[in-house]
Amino acid sequence: MGDDGRDRDEAGRARNARPRDGLGRPLPYGAAGVERQPEGVVRTPGETLREAQRLLDAGKPFHAHEVFEDAWKSGPEEERALWRGMAQLAVGLTHAARGNAAGGARLLRRGAGGIAAYTEEYGGSGAEPRHAEPHGLDVAGLAAWARALAGRVERGGTAVDAGRESPRLTRR
Repeated sequence: MGDDGRDRDEAGRARNARPRDGLGRPLPYGAAGVERQPEGVVRTPGETLREAQRLLDAGKPFHAHEVFEDAWKSGPEEERALWRGMAQLAVGLTHAARGNAAGGARLLRRGAGGIAAYTEEYGGSGAEPRHAEPHGLDVAGLAAWARALAGRVERGGTAVDAGRESPRLTRR
């Protein structure tokens, strides 16, 4: 802790060291929590997707959001909106699973809009149109998943189970 009583890292930046549950909610100091994702890890896009999918499948979308956030902050400028949108999808699922319907729906839609620029269509002259899939991401499918889940949580349907509701990030 720093002199001001707040958790600080070695560089003096504020960091919350409290343990967290599977949905990223802070727990009391000393409680058993879910291991946090290390911050600032530079991964390849494939490593990012594999780690995020593993966390999503385990019902830990908050932690997947942190993986996407690392890609957003460390990736090339032309892909930052993609990774930021993916982080928003994961944190939208987090909020929906926590019972925050309005926040969850808003973030799911924002994330879907953020990745929509990456659904560029190709084809023409009789060719079957296809969607771009940067790094194998099923961008069109993810955007549709996010919009459908946003609508459902806004209508007040059943509780969202983050593990069962997690999307497949790629078609593979």
